[in-house]
Formats: sequence, C-alpha cells, structure tokens
Amino acid sequence: MRGETFSASQRQSIDVALRRAEEQTRLEFSVFAGETEGDSREYATRLHNSLVSPSHSVLIMLDPVRRVVEVVTGAEVRRRLPDTRVHFAVLQMETAFAQGDFVGGLTSGIAMMADTAASS
Repeated sequence: MRGETFSASQRQSIDVALRRAEEQTRLEFSVFAGETEGDSREYATRLHNSLVSPSHSVLIMLDPVRRVVEVVTGAEVRRRLPDTRVHFAVLQMETAFAQGDFVGGLTSGIAMMADTAASS
C-alpha cells in the first residue's frame, strides 16, 4: 500500500485485507491512497503499470481529497473478475467513503473483489 492517508493501525487493517485477498486468489492486490494529479484514470493506470506483474494485479487508487476511487485490473485478473463485479465493489466502497469510513470501504471492496475472483 502506498500513500500516507492512513494511520499505522489503519494501514495494518488494509494490509491484512490485501494479504487475505492475495492468499485467496493468488492475484496481487495493491492500494494507493493519496493526492493524485491530472486525470484520475490515467494516474491509476500509470500506477498499475508500474507494479511488478500488472497482468495479475488489481490496483485500487483512492484520492480522498478529490473524492475519487479508481480500480485498474490486469488482463489475467479480468478473466476472473469482470468489470461489472469491480463496479459493484466500487459502489460499495463509495458508500462507505461517503460516510467517512475509508478503511471499511477499502477492506470490504477488496474482500468483495477477492471473493468473486476466487470463485471463478
């Protein structure tokens, strides 16, 4: 996880969710939380492309200042995690974010995507 938006204990909760998702799916899950520049989708795509194995990776980018969340999935991920299921996870995250629960939103969104990918 990159970004300095969260406290140490909040980062730990998110890291636990990420590791569980990775163990469950054997895919790579990453979170970037922080201020972004320019077009949010392009920014998230650049971050995703910088990962070790983009084709096997899910990147969740959250800019709490701009109130933007983007999820970028690699080609191998999309075989097991369709865009419609990603969209549902984003909606779930946005609902929690609107209530100020960024950690809960991220952890539930990660779990939702992992459950879908693991069952495929």
